[in-house]
Formats: sequence, C-alpha cells, structure tokens
Amino acid sequence: MRALVLDSARSRPEVRDVPEPSAPDGGVVVRVVATGLCRSDWHAWAGHDDGVAFPHVPGHELAGEIVELGPDVRDWQVGDRVTVPFVAGCGTCEWCLAGDAQVCPDQEQPGFTYGGSFAERVVVHAADTNLVRIPDSVDFATAASLGCRFATAYRALVGRSRVAEGEWVTVVGAGGVGLSSVMIARALGARVIAVDRNSEALAVATDLGAEHTLLADGRDIPSAVAELTGDGSHVAVDAVGSEQTCADAILSLRRRGRLAQVGLLPAIEGHPRVPMERVIGWELDLLGSHGMAAADYPGMMALIEQGALQPQRLIERTIGLEEAAELLPVFDRATLAGMTIIDPTR
Repeated sequence: MRALVLDSARSRPEVRDVPEPSAPDGGVVVRVVATGLCRSDWHAWAGHDDGVAFPHVPGHELAGEIVELGPDVRDWQVGDRVTVPFVAGCGTCEWCLAGDAQVCPDQEQPGFTYGGSFAERVVVHAADTNLVRIPDSVDFATAASLGCRFATAYRALVGRSRVAEGEWVTVVGAGGVGLSSVMIARALGARVIAVDRNSEALAVATDLGAEHTLLADGRDIPSAVAELTGDGSHVAVDAVGSEQTCADAILSLRRRGRLAQVGLLPAIEGHPRVPMERVIGWELDLLGSHGMAAADYPGMMALIEQGALQPQRLIERTIGLEEAAELLPVFDRATLAGMTIIDPTR
C-alpha cells in the first residue's frame, strides 16, 4: 500500500509502497478514506515523542471502512463506517473498564506507538473498546476531523473544565483545536475571546462566534483579556503548547479560574516554565485534556447530527499524500485557518 514514511526524526517525508498491515487479535484493519494533519503529527516528525520508532508512518485522526477483522472482535463487521480516538485503550485495565481509555497505561496511538493513518490502511487495536460508528449523515472527512482536535476540545470544555453558560472562555491559538474550542464554547453559551498571531484565523474565529479577537503581535494578552472581561476569564484553553501561550492562558484567568491545557509542551531544554506563583496565589485549576474515549463520543455525535456542532466548517482543504509530505516539516509555521484533511487515494 502507499504510505507517507519518515525514515528518521526531521527527515524528508517520502511517499512509497510499504507492506499492508494485518488485523491483530481483537483488532481490525481500516481502509483510510480521510485522515487529518495536525500539529501533533509535526511533533512526531520533529522527534519530540519518545515512543516513535523509525522508519515510521504518522497520522492519528482517521475515518474509513473496516476491511479485515481479527479474532475475538464481537461488535463490528467488514464494511462498517468507523472512526477512532487517537488514544486506543487496551480494553481490559481499570481505566478502560471505567470508560477512561484516554488515560490507559497500556494505550496504543496510531501514528505514534505504531504505524498510522497517512496510508491506505491502518490497524486499530482493541476494536470493541475503541471504534466509533459514523452516522450515515456524517461524511468521512468530518468524522476524521473529530479524532484528535475536535474531540479533545470537546472533552476539555465539557468533561474537564465544565464550561457553563455565560462564562468567559479565552482560547489561545486559532488552529484546528482552537477553532474547535471556539465553536464548542459558543454552543455551550460561553462568551469567547480568541487569540492568535494569524489575522485570517481570527476572522474564522469571529465567524464561528468569538465575541472578541486579539492579535498576538507582542501585546500584553492577559491585560487585554482583563480589560474585556473585567476580572479575567473563567476558563482558558492553551491550544498551541508553548511557554508563552501557556503563560498567557494562565495569566488571563480570574481568581479560581480553570486552565484546559490541550497543546503539547515538549520538554525542550528542560521542562516548560509556567507562572506557578499565580496558580497557587489565585487557586487556579490546571486541567490536562488528552483526547476523549470512544465511550464519550455519543453525546458529541448527537450534537453534530442535530446541527448544534458543525465540525465540517473547520475543514479548510483536502490534500493528497505527496502534498502532505511537503507540508508536514513546516506545519508548525503554516498559516492555516482551519483543518487540513488528507485523502490517501489522491
């Protein structure tokens, strides 16, 4: 099958033929119809993830059709339309059995712990725990956009920070996960401030319901948020993952506020420095959000089917594997105002 392959960290990605996978016990093989390209894939390319073994096929946001079943799969059939969270739990530990597969200690992650979805086919482990059925009214590209950024934003706001109607939410970063956060926060009745260095992305945030936008051009973001809200935000989302964006998000909060940390902060040159004195003095809650288990998808899918959430509006373009190979190494600097979807058949 055709796949995008990384031979080493920061190497030039190549599209070439690789052996097709086979279904493991309890798992399936999915024919990939659509898969998302996001900043987490860039982290894998850059060598920031210790679990990545090269040569490697990245890609973790996927949707497609089951083409092969492994032994002991009970709930699925060949031909089923499916998507999957980017964290695949083992299905047997106490966290998986409690519906929290996203923190499974024996988790697998396509595109990180094994070959991912920048290919024509991909394996999904523990299918009965991790697969999500795609409703007939939801297309493959929309379903693929859910697996990492949208589902992570949904759980960060609904399950972790528990945003309430009328609260102020500051979203730092208006890429895929940030714009997802804007859309979801507005659907929850929150008042949203979006922050980004890209004016085009901020225009999209406004279209999605952001009440205010702030261009990150060296200005004091926390002071600007305080001026707009009076006391600071109830909730802040760092949707980028850097010392600066994390600090801006924390310092934008009011006393007893909640930070949802979604963007990855790799430990480059030591651990990231964050303003912990503010966290302690103002009794702030710092909440990690590591995706969302398949068990929690039905509520989100219902809102999508009802039209209350429209993740398809976040898809900016669809590209093939060759174009993805060119884009991946520079994705951290790309000025994209939405999500990029890959069609491996192009």
